[in-house]
Amino acid sequence: MRFFSDNAAPVCPQVIEAISSANVLDTAYDGDEWSQSLDARFSEVFETRVHALWVPTGTAANALALAALCPPYGGVICHRDAHIQNDECGAPEFYTHGAKLMLVDGPQAKLTPDAISTLLGTIRDDVHQVQPHAISITNATEYGCVYTPDEVGAIGAVARKHELGLHMDGARFANALAHLGCAPSELTWRAGVDMLSFGFVKNGGMSAEALICFGSDLTTATLYRRKRAGLLLSKGRYLAAQLHAMLEDDLWLANAAAANAAARVIADAADDRLVYPVEANEIFIRLSKEEAGQLRKLGFDFYDWGEGEARLVTSWNHGEADVRPLADAIAALP
Repeated sequence: MRFFSDNAAPVCPQVIEAISSANVLDTAYDGDEWSQSLDARFSEVFETRVHALWVPTGTAANALALAALCPPYGGVICHRDAHIQNDECGAPEFYTHGAKLMLVDGPQAKLTPDAISTLLGTIRDDVHQVQPHAISITNATEYGCVYTPDEVGAIGAVARKHELGLHMDGARFANALAHLGCAPSELTWRAGVDMLSFGFVKNGGMSAEALICFGSDLTTATLYRRKRAGLLLSKGRYLAAQLHAMLEDDLWLANAAAANAAARVIADAADDRLVYPVEANEIFIRLSKEEAGQLRKLGFDFYDWGEGEARLVTSWNHGEADVRPLADAIAALP
């Protein structure tokens, strides 16, 4: 009955079991066997050599990535409604020691090559203007819409042309992949992504996210930044164990597919109330204040999202039986 956020969902049992299995004596910080084997495990996922660091939050992953890609005097191009702009309390600016977020508009909270190029065309190459050093995109976006590999590749081409780093905020990366059915490599490094914040907490994890570096030159400084920021947990094996559990037998993809399927049930019932296409596990619908009140009286909880709109989020543990009552209640609204 609660559809506020996938952050509120329970932890999947395999993750709990993995944490328990890691409850043995081992090396501190990231010297344990679980942490030391993350690079190889994620390299298999992405079909290329990567460096994988555990971090406790998505905010930390995003901020550390941007600090690696952008100096304090530079700028990061992102969407006006990006999570790093609206929901991270200035963490990217804090971790980069002052880099500016350079905001661009676009439909469905997506950046486009044309919009990025237009912004770049307004910036003079002199010391009186902040110079962009990176682009950050969110997949799936804040409105639950998904960038395809071709769309990411087009932005990657702009990034390469202008010698900019490309970061992907993948808090719901699994949901995007489950929707597209493509390989993780196609949506990331093959399309020009340099660093990925790979989300697991929203997808059944407990307290571990992964920061994936597709270039070794980005890794060393990030290790030091993680420590300096107080994010190098002394018992890091418990975070690494969670990531291994989510990767085992593609649990991360199965969880995301379940959440997406549950969202589809609600989307089909909402029909012309939909504000955006439903491509992941977020549903934005048009609801009057009175209609929202009716649903809440029936016991459904969700966020109001602007005037006359609401956001509903499904989770990895939602089956059709869990969301059908809400879908039917929405369909029954006059």
